[in-house]
Amino acid sequence: MTSSRCMKLLVVLALAAALAGCNERKDPGFQGWVEADMIFVSPDESGRVTKLNVREGDEVKPGDHLYSVDDDLQKADLNQNNATLANAQQTYDRAASLRGTGAGTQANLDAAISALRVAEARVKTSETRLERRRGYAPVAGTIQQIYFREGEMVPERRPVLSIMPPGNMKLRFFVPEAELPKLSIGDEVKVTCDNCAADLTAKIYFIATTAEYTPPVIYSLDERNKLVYLIQARPSRPDALRVGQPISVYLNARTPVAARQ
Repeated sequence: MTSSRCMKLLVVLALAAALAGCNERKDPGFQGWVEADMIFVSPDESGRVTKLNVREGDEVKPGDHLYSVDDDLQKADLNQNNATLANAQQTYDRAASLRGTGAGTQANLDAAISALRVAEARVKTSETRLERRRGYAPVAGTIQQIYFREGEMVPERRPVLSIMPPGNMKLRFFVPEAELPKLSIGDEVKVTCDNCAADLTAKIYFIATTAEYTPPVIYSLDERNKLVYLIQARPSRPDALRVGQPISVYLNARTPVAARQ
């Protein structure tokens, strides 16, 4: 091989390497974003928030007292039912005593027992309603958002605040139909984002079975190229990401040049 031919071969190899590098740098990956399944904590009944024990960003654990809602009506209801229970207990005691001496009937005793059980049930219901005027953390996580603050009226079953458990964070991204066979549940993917750590990964736990775009009955090649499928993955380090943050996802474990630069 002459030196001229060698030189041409080197030039061709150099151009091929440069083109490969350009293609790698232009690889944007699959675009997506960070989401989370929030836990919403709300009262069963409407009322005014009287105490708020947390702020947005606070870490909580199960059982932590988060807030209180005014409970005057619930206390009054409990007192009334306690009085009814006391009367029902007296009626039962008399009916049982008379039945023991033969002066009372079994029907009167059965009615007294039934009234006593109803009164006990109502007291327990009132106690539960009163207890639920205080909101407690059902899970460990971070207070993500507070919707009602002290002094504000919260409607029944409207959340006072939301909690984000770390395990509930997820990544959502879309892949074209041609790339779908490369993905399986449990696969690990590379995740990059602006100013994020270089070693972020996620594990796929959901692959949509239907496309996000449905063209007419007969698919042309162009229309098939438009088909994309939703993929969801759990990040290995949820603490390194933020809800709403845009991300890029790569199927290969190696981080593309574009993500490193």
